[in-house]
Amino acid sequence: MTVWEELKARGLIAQVTDEEEIKKLVNEGKATFYIGFDPTADSLHVGHFMALCLMKRLQMAGNKPIALLGGGTGMIGDPSGRTDMRKMMTVETIQHNIDCFKKQMERFIDFSDGKALMVNNADWLLNLNYVEVLRDIGPHFSVNRMLAAECYKQRMAKGLSFLEFNYMIMQSYDFYMLYQKYGCNMQFGGDDQWSNMLGGTELIRRKLDKDAYAMTITLLLNSEGKKMGKTQSGAVWLDPDKTSPYDFYQYWRNVNDADVLKCIRLLTFLPLEQIDEMESWEGSQLNKAKEILAYELTSLVHGEEEAKKAQEGAKALFGTGSDTENMPTTVLTDEDFDENGCADLISLLVRSGLVPTRSEGRRAIEQGGVTWNGEKVTDVKYSVSKDAITADGIVLKRGKKKFNKICRNAE
Repeated sequence: MTVWEELKARGLIAQVTDEEEIKKLVNEGKATFYIGFDPTADSLHVGHFMALCLMKRLQMAGNKPIALLGGGTGMIGDPSGRTDMRKMMTVETIQHNIDCFKKQMERFIDFSDGKALMVNNADWLLNLNYVEVLRDIGPHFSVNRMLAAECYKQRMAKGLSFLEFNYMIMQSYDFYMLYQKYGCNMQFGGDDQWSNMLGGTELIRRKLDKDAYAMTITLLLNSEGKKMGKTQSGAVWLDPDKTSPYDFYQYWRNVNDADVLKCIRLLTFLPLEQIDEMESWEGSQLNKAKEILAYELTSLVHGEEEAKKAQEGAKALFGTGSDTENMPTTVLTDEDFDENGCADLISLLVRSGLVPTRSEGRRAIEQGGVTWNGEKVTDVKYSVSKDAITADGIVLKRGKKKFNKICRNAE
């Protein structure tokens, strides 16, 4: 199976502009391709994870990735798939987020010896002269065609700012510059980026009269990524300080039955033959598939040691005989208890991160979704004595799948 055939078999390819030429470049390891990452937070999240896995997969086949950090485009925001305008960030915040992205990307992509590049579009976008852009780039874009793009149509009813309207031109200019500066002959992106990417391909063809090497591919990156990585309390981050390896593992361990094999195909590096054998799995076998998915992805992001710890912690929670050593743990101090040496259960739920607010903790208890040391608690005034917390810790549980071991400092 060729590289291109594998990409299709894994469900990654959605649309292309010239499949035969693209397939040839990818299979021969001659693609220099880019994927963009706008630094809207100080960590990459699961929505970016599919893009990173794709970059790694193509690099392993001899192709050259360019990770384009959006220090310039991140200053305005892309309206694709959004119903409101992205919050403005300061230059300092953007730079901090870029620095965080760089460290995380290096876990996936080999940037040594020119095997991959990491560049920032602020290097060319922030120095542009407005009138020169109007004269040099403006004539190559049709406003009528731009307004017909899905990303703009979704925002027209709510209000599309002129600021956001320019995002397509800036992203198109990125491909144009990457082509000229680094020989980038291919671009990848999510299906909601299709119009923006076509703009880049068209700009190169119009300005440079280059048809053969201005290739555009769109993959199921953003559409699937938006479904992934979202929980009731927010995003699933790749930074272990924002989403612990255990919580990351548990997120994948708890995917829907209907999604588990799709996720394994899209995100893991397991052989397709092995994945095909799982197609007939059902019932308890699907739980095994989820464990495989969770372990493989946690190992990719956090390393094998953390993946093993997360796996052992999960086994302890589901009563398969392991101890609680690797269970997520909250260590209480004297400040967590009142003058009588007690702490109310709602405070412990918030302190352990099982709920974001006291009001949500109250609701969880009232609805019968909280257990302390194996016993369901329905009294919102329930409190815990410092002396009742053993040296080994007490398990606090919210719902069926959220656990935390509560310990306290030794006297």
